[in-house]
Amino acid sequence: MKFLDEAKVYVRSGDGGAGCVSFRREKFIEFGGPNGGDGGRGGDVWIECVEGLNTLIDYRYQQHFKARKGEHGMGSNRHGAKGSDVVLKVPAGTQVLAEDGETLIADMTEVGQRVRLAKGGNGGFGNAYFTTSTNRAPKHANPGLEGQEQWIWLRLKLIADAGLVGLPNAGKSTFLATVTAAKPKIADYPFTTLHPGLGVVRADGREFVLADIPGLIEGAHEGVGLGDRFLAHVERCRVLLHLVEGTSEHAGKAYKLVRGEIEAYGHDLAGKPEIVALSKADALDPETLKEQVARLKRAAKRAPLILSSATGQGVQEALRAVMAEMDAASAAEAEQAAPAAAWQP
Repeated sequence: MKFLDEAKVYVRSGDGGAGCVSFRREKFIEFGGPNGGDGGRGGDVWIECVEGLNTLIDYRYQQHFKARKGEHGMGSNRHGAKGSDVVLKVPAGTQVLAEDGETLIADMTEVGQRVRLAKGGNGGFGNAYFTTSTNRAPKHANPGLEGQEQWIWLRLKLIADAGLVGLPNAGKSTFLATVTAAKPKIADYPFTTLHPGLGVVRADGREFVLADIPGLIEGAHEGVGLGDRFLAHVERCRVLLHLVEGTSEHAGKAYKLVRGEIEAYGHDLAGKPEIVALSKADALDPETLKEQVARLKRAAKRAPLILSSATGQGVQEALRAVMAEMDAASAAEAEQAAPAAAWQP
């Protein structure tokens, strides 16, 4: 199944049914009077967050969603049936944006969440509705109201506890495959990962979700390479694990390049807790390893972790550091959410 994280779709709710003009014509009823029924209401368009989905691929092949119209009213005071609704099912983390691509309509973050995107038109009144003491035989009825229509953007932002960032070929997919049951494509050339990946990490009796995004290059925030499109998938992460390739020419410059793209991207991504690690340590001799660690320490202004996904060196330490940062972030969120103590003299 292909990964699709953005789709543009057209939604339209159903028109309301028209009211009916009708009169009773039974043989022995002298003054039958009006008996036209009301039209039914048009169907609504809903969007619902469901389990079992992790991509918007369904909206690659169908872009138009229209609810049914309400049925017209009929004689004998029979009201028209309501039009059936249309429900768009999306994975958790999907944002619904207006046609301009910026105005947020809904943020679907929890399974079971349901939002109405377009309300169906009301049905028209039949002539029986307009009967008064002075107008005993009205001969007019209302047409149904039209439904609502609009183009919307569906944009998926994966929900993960931690995210992997770094240059292409920094060892992110290998790390994800080592610590989770995910099976990302791994090869010895850049841009092996073309789509974000998710995996569940189990360490020290705990579980958390780890996201891997394609590598960033200079100018990614402006759309260069795979661009900033995939940075949205780590916006919801609580902590970033920044992997810097130990076999690169200069670990400090590699770190600064990715860090600059994250800061240029914005969306509070640069303010998230960050753990820096030098990857592929097994491919370095002791002297080169020491030099690269020193370069990375000067650039990041902190001592980096040293890990090798191939041998397992430093992997558990990296996972424990991620969990510690997650706990600190949760504690900070709980403290902010706690109500302030009442003032007492």
